[in-house]
Amino acid sequence: MSTSRQHPVRLHIKNGRVVDPANSVDQVTDLFVADGRIVALGKAPTGFQAERVVDASGLIVAPGLIDLAARLREPGLEHKATIASETRAAAAAGITTLCLPPDTDPVIDTPAVIELVHQRAERAGYARVVTLGALTRALAGEQISEMAALKAAGCVGMSNGQQSISNILIQRRAMEYAVTHDLTVFLHPNDATLANNGCVHEGAMSTRLGLPGVPQAAETAAVARDLALIEQVGVRAHFCRLSTARAVQMVGRAQYDGLPVSADVSAHQLFLTEMDVMGFNSQCHVLPPLRTQRDRDGLRDGLARGILNAVCSDHQPHEPDAKLAPFIDTEPGISSLETLLPLTLRLVDEGVLTLSQALACLTQGPARTLGLDAGTLSIGACADVCLYDPAHIWRVDPSQMLSRGCNTPFTGWEMQGRVVMTVLEGRVVYQST
Repeated sequence: MSTSRQHPVRLHIKNGRVVDPANSVDQVTDLFVADGRIVALGKAPTGFQAERVVDASGLIVAPGLIDLAARLREPGLEHKATIASETRAAAAAGITTLCLPPDTDPVIDTPAVIELVHQRAERAGYARVVTLGALTRALAGEQISEMAALKAAGCVGMSNGQQSISNILIQRRAMEYAVTHDLTVFLHPNDATLANNGCVHEGAMSTRLGLPGVPQAAETAAVARDLALIEQVGVRAHFCRLSTARAVQMVGRAQYDGLPVSADVSAHQLFLTEMDVMGFNSQCHVLPPLRTQRDRDGLRDGLARGILNAVCSDHQPHEPDAKLAPFIDTEPGISSLETLLPLTLRLVDEGVLTLSQALACLTQGPARTLGLDAGTLSIGACADVCLYDPAHIWRVDPSQMLSRGCNTPFTGWEMQGRVVMTVLEGRVVYQST
């Protein structure tokens, strides 16, 4: 693996299959990079002299991937992972931009925390990290945060993380304040009262295992409430990590009616179901919980129809002890940066998405949601590029993962598609050996 602290170089990436969904490009051609920018596609600019030529024959050349949700554990939980360790893993996974939710410690509700995150990400140099600011102070749901200051410091949106706001009036006022600052509100639809500290989907499996369940209504009731507020206030909103088919239908209807809403799904929700919790498999302890096969199919359909515009990792690395207690006492979450691309590509193999659709869910869709000028190989765009071998087959082995967290339910799964090189702003930040 290359170091992250290289200078931008003039790159000539030749003979690769360039797939850029934002520009409807899918062809075998050459890509040229200079001064950290894409300068040409197809034919070299006049006077261009490459410092490095990369033969991408047999490889896919795509925009650098953008992950809508990755907890990097810093600041606050450095015993689990750090910004340096996780951005390094991201680079190896073809991810050039990571979005950090606000539930760090301290919470991202002051410019100082944003500056700290940006400085440490820049020092590591492997990937760009953007932040969501806290919708309410300390995510407590009682006082609206200083959104103007957070936006000025670089926040790309507002979120209350996975903390529900029980006072709906405060949520309305927060949304109104976000509108005045042209900020997108990122919503985790979960009615905490209905969820009642459950840890798996409420159904036959939760009954069989004797575990407290989270009903489908915990998500759909929250979506209904939030949609009513969005319609009233006119805020631009994004629903994070939907897990039920019914919620997808509700968001699809709202989009049809013209509401400014989008939504995403975690990669693991597209493959795993409540059945995978069998045997109290704590690696499958996630929130929102794994649902039914019908829900999984509904999420896939929502992705194919464009209701869901992004697939994210929902990366949550843990130390081994966090998954060793009885199921209900284990910490939820999956270390998932390194399986994001191959899992999404598996949807292509299974006929759910075309390759362009799949890559759009990892580039163009997240970029639009975050309001970033990224996720494209347009001339003049920042040179964030992912090169991967679509034919490379490998097995998931936690001991080989670069993330500090090795908590994955995909151990032993055969994956197809492996990143060969990642370029960030014209710098080669990862290259396979």
